[in-house]
Amino acid sequence: MQIDDLDARILRLLQRDASHSVADLAEAAHSSPATVWRRLRNLEEAGIIGPPVRLVDPARVGRGMDVFVQVRMKSQDSATRAGFQRAMEVEPTIIEVYSISGDWDYLLHLLVRDVADLESILMAHILNQPGVASTSTVFALRRIKRDSAVPI
Repeated sequence: MQIDDLDARILRLLQRDASHSVADLAEAAHSSPATVWRRLRNLEEAGIIGPPVRLVDPARVGRGMDVFVQVRMKSQDSATRAGFQRAMEVEPTIIEVYSISGDWDYLLHLLVRDVADLESILMAHILNQPGVASTSTVFALRRIKRDSAVPI
């Protein structure tokens, strides 16, 4: 699907505040409600936008520690990697998992309560995976920027 100027305006507006009504979006995007409604349906059907969500401040719900864990695998075979990826998907404190290039195979982003919480997750959900050779952990001292908007 080609993104034109109107689609881009709608997407930028939605990324700032997904609670806008179609009428509000139409006014802000300088279009009609019917056109914006059709555009929203097309963007959803194309998989460009998903359901609206509300962002939660991790610190305010007791998950104020951002931790990044690099993981090195023992083996690169597809079954080992698939098993590790499935295990990471089910652990809710692991909010992002990236397959990366370089000396490490994966980068995990965790939101934990404290060091004891991290240790528990490392031992029970990461290091116990049969394909994991080693990990390296980095603690974020402070979050400088958090933005969920995709540049359009």
